[in-house]
Amino acid sequence: MDDAMRNELEAAAFRQLVAHLRKRTDVQNIDLMILGGFCRNCLSNWYQDAAAERGLDIDRDTARQMIYGMVYDDWKDKYQTEASEDQKAKLALAHQH
Repeated sequence: MDDAMRNELEAAAFRQLVAHLRKRTDVQNIDLMILGGFCRNCLSNWYQDAAAERGLDIDRDTARQMIYGMVYDDWKDKYQTEASEDQKAKLALAHQH
């Protein structure tokens, strides 16, 4: 497999991941952080970093909109729930590892 094909496949997988996370609004970022060590905000930060590495200036809000599919504050208002004490404890434990 050449680099161009690898990049194409990785880009397709990334687009599918973003589409999946946009559909799964029931999955909270804290749950992603507990189980996977990353969340939608991490993806948007990585997107912004990748753009910067290529000389593109994409601000945080634009990068988040690329991942969330909407303005971040709108997503929070529509889908984000208050983290439970159990979720907070699990996140703290996950950060110890």
